Amino acid sequence: MLVLLAGIFVVHIATVIMLFVSTIANVWMVGYYNAEKASSGLWLLCNRSCGHLPVATSDDASLKAVQAFMILSIIFSVIALVMFIVQLFTLEKGKRFYITGAIMLVCWLCILIGASIYTARFTKMAGFREVHHGYCFILAWICFCFSFIISILYLVLRKK
Repeated sequence: MLVLLAGIFVVHIATVIMLFVSTIANVWMVGYYNAEKASSGLWLLCNRSCGHLPVATSDDASLKAVQAFMILSIIFSVIALVMFIVQLFTLEKGKRFYITGAIMLVCWLCILIGASIYTARFTKMAGFREVHHGYCFILAWICFCFSFIISILYLVLRKK
């Protein structure tokens, strides 16, 4: 049981780190912009240097929503990690980690909404050619899977 809790804790920490990287780094979309290899993220457009991300007015609200939901997912994941540590030391034997699991489900939902909006609205960026998704986009979906698995495990596990 201790090994399982330690494993979940390690995967939870890895998920938090991957969420930070996927939200902060600017490699959600990779392609060629003005004949130079470039990448765009949630915040900046980077080729040789990073600058303002050119977004159509109609997509500006969608980008803000993706930014907000990815930041919320980080916040909820960190809160769930702290709650797991608190519950580990204060929860009675035989009780389940319901609060931690519920918070991780909210984190999972935020990742789902943020990554889904990005997938639906930003398949092609204006001025880009030969576009494909970058590692940050893939990390966000990996975090989506991990957070769901972790939340279910937290809901099922009992403290022994």
